[in-house]
Amino acid sequence: MDLIEAPADYRTVRVRVKHEPLVPGPPRQYLGPMYVLRPLVLLSLVLLTVSQAPRAAAADKPPSPEQVLEDLRTFFKKTAKPDGSFRPGIDPDYEGMSDSAFSDLAPVAYAVVIHKTFGWPLPNEEKTRQFLLGRQQEDGAFVNVAGTTDPKSAAGRAYNTTMALMALRALGTKPKYDSLPIFAVVLKADYKTLPPYMTSFFPLAYLALGKEIPAEADEKIRALMVQDEDGYLNEHIAATFHAAHYYRLTGRETPKADAMVQRTLREQKPDGSWLRNQPARDRHATFDAVFVLKQLGGDRDEARDAIEKAGKWALSCRNTDGGFGHFPGSRSDADACYFQVGTLVMAGVLKPVEIPPADAKLLGWGHLFPVGK
Repeated sequence: MDLIEAPADYRTVRVRVKHEPLVPGPPRQYLGPMYVLRPLVLLSLVLLTVSQAPRAAAADKPPSPEQVLEDLRTFFKKTAKPDGSFRPGIDPDYEGMSDSAFSDLAPVAYAVVIHKTFGWPLPNEEKTRQFLLGRQQEDGAFVNVAGTTDPKSAAGRAYNTTMALMALRALGTKPKYDSLPIFAVVLKADYKTLPPYMTSFFPLAYLALGKEIPAEADEKIRALMVQDEDGYLNEHIAATFHAAHYYRLTGRETPKADAMVQRTLREQKPDGSWLRNQPARDRHATFDAVFVLKQLGGDRDEARDAIEKAGKWALSCRNTDGGFGHFPGSRSDADACYFQVGTLVMAGVLKPVEIPPADAKLLGWGHLFPVGK
């Protein structure tokens, strides 16, 4: 807060009374009562501002982790629907952003992930389980009924099925039908047309079903992950993250890891984020970068410092409704809640449940992935 600077001598203001001469001089202009009271008004303003400063500082004080978690849980209670699913935000008319807009399965999956991360019971876990199971077709694919993606497209089938399998595994539930044929079909030809940020969907889906990605499929996916000399893919942190995530899921060393870490460190902005492109392209960028630094460079002082700054930035995206936006000032969204909370967990600001869920590395996009294992 900016204080109003008082006159240097405001404590010693005196009103002097001057005797009028016996011989009248030229008439003086009347300046009004405020001419005399002005120093007192300035003094009052200064004292009022100073008295309010501690209160403003207290309002700017970061919330405690306990308060963040309490408010976050309240946000999800308000977005829970009677059928066990979740809305993207509290407003029933809000259609979501990023993943939440892409598929109506995203808010449900991220709600499950967050609740399991902190050991919270879902508002109605059995209904959530049945909701997810009810979205599976006999061919094994899971489908969205709202959102921008075509549930019959390769991207839609891969996205919806991976998210549902991941959430069901977190709930300790197996799908009704085998989903692996869906990925086998996509991997025959369609995989080349998928966005470069979908590479790690495949091993995640297979592992969620208790399987390793087949060698032939693994070879096809890795052939798509062509790195530049600085370790990046497609000149963007999202594709780079998914490559690092892919190699961690499959138990391999990440190629050019050191170069990847160095560029990631260079690209952090002074505010702690990695927002370097159009907002729609960088909504998950800070989470992606923190995963790379945590998994591949977490033992370096500069990586730890960068992750700490990122945590502070993620906390600045918190809203008064308890949710998080993708950027400071943007509205709360289930997708944003996962990625900002995941960043806060990796930064050590928020502590997950003491006994993590089984196969914690398969929960979400790696916020609980053990380092170096």
